[in-house]
Amino acid sequence: MSYELKQSASGKFMFNLKAANHQVILTSQLYESKGSAQNGISSVQKHGSDDKNFELKTATSGQPYFNLKASNGQVIGKSEMYNSEAAAKNGIESVKKNCSSTVIKDA
Repeated sequence: MSYELKQSASGKFMFNLKAANHQVILTSQLYESKGSAQNGISSVQKHGSDDKNFELKTATSGQPYFNLKASNGQVIGKSEMYNSEAAAKNGIESVKKNCSSTVIKDA
């Protein structure tokens, strides 16, 4: 389990939280600076273990996904699209289990 911090083609920064199997379980928004993205990782570490910070949603395609929100309601990260609500809930459990990782890799 680790965070992968990288710069996008547009020059902005983002991160992925990866589970032990290297699967991406949460993706951040784009940040203007590397420091802001690192603050986003800190926010996931702080908020990712509490059920109340997760919002289960359904895309227009009908596929379930979830958002992780900070205490101020701002979305910190978003999941992939899942095939079932049960799979999305498993994804939430994976974020809760892996969010405390302090391993941050520059990609």
